[in-house]
Amino acid sequence: MKRVKTGIIGCGNISGIYLTNCTKVFKALDVVAVADLDISRAEAKAAEHGIPRACTVKELLSDPEIEIVINLTIPAAHAEINMAALEAGKNVHVEKPLAITREDGRKILALAKAKGLLVGCAPDTFMGGGIQTCRKLIDDGWIGKPVAATAFMTCHGHESWHPDPEFYYKVGGGPMFDMGPYYLIALVNLIGPVARVTGSAKVTFPERTITSAPKYGTKISVETPTHLAGVMDFENGAVGTIITSFDIWHANLPRIEIYGTEGSLSVPDPNNFGGPVLVRRHNTAQWSEIPLTHGYAENSRGIGVCDMAYALRKGRSNRADGKLAMHVLDIMHGFHDASKEGKHCDITEKCERPAALPLGLASGEVD
Repeated sequence: MKRVKTGIIGCGNISGIYLTNCTKVFKALDVVAVADLDISRAEAKAAEHGIPRACTVKELLSDPEIEIVINLTIPAAHAEINMAALEAGKNVHVEKPLAITREDGRKILALAKAKGLLVGCAPDTFMGGGIQTCRKLIDDGWIGKPVAATAFMTCHGHESWHPDPEFYYKVGGGPMFDMGPYYLIALVNLIGPVARVTGSAKVTFPERTITSAPKYGTKISVETPTHLAGVMDFENGAVGTIITSFDIWHANLPRIEIYGTEGSLSVPDPNNFGGPVLVRRHNTAQWSEIPLTHGYAENSRGIGVCDMAYALRKGRSNRADGKLAMHVLDIMHGFHDASKEGKHCDITEKCERPAALPLGLASGEVD
């Protein structure tokens, strides 16, 4: 397969693993340029990973050979960079979320459709060995028909360790928009799309103090809910419960569990690619760990970009596609809207359950 020339915009913390995997693991990709508002950061990443060119965003988007742009900017810039890449005729894969607002998300998908381009969005962790193993167990009937699910993401926020944590507490941040996509995409992959949601959300601490370097002592005014409890009605009839929180010091909770008519499934951390998969059928006395059926159990961020490259060359849809990302964006806003308005919110942005990965893939392959 002819390799797909790729450029990366945004050279912050997350760019390192993308650059490592997209240059060393996923051979369908040929990363030819990196760009950042701080050109010195782009130059440093280019030198570290052997990328031919560090340049401005404008220069990267003007390169006629680049087919895929990987957008690793902060969430507030996602929509602007996505639109600019699409206007330049590039397919774009963006870190989560797709955009901050539903309106911007819809504009991105509409422009991509008009131009015949693909949109992809993180997280792509659902393509890892852990959750793909869970997908196969569900599809093969190990727990019967899924009837319910629980998901929990609890911590006390990022200001104690992250070097620049303010954006986690602004609009477009918070535990739902920051970590919710991992859990929601995993659930849609395992159970299917969501029909409606409700929930309650609150800001527990209106102000936070950074205790990490280099901004130690800086005060953060919190502008988005930091604790959210939501309920999801899936299209197939299952009911899901989710809690995402930056207000909890300690908890003893599973990450995700799926409950079926014939048994239960414990799903590994959806922020990772591997992890233990546990099953307990209705007639067994204990949980059993199931060996992973699929590869990519290590940190494989960028597999969604590789899948987009295969999609381009083979004329199919990419698994972590824009409709899936828009569905998740609609769900997240639905939780917040439901809390404000005291009602259930229908999820109007529809998607398909992503195709499962086949068994027996070699490293770097997705088909």
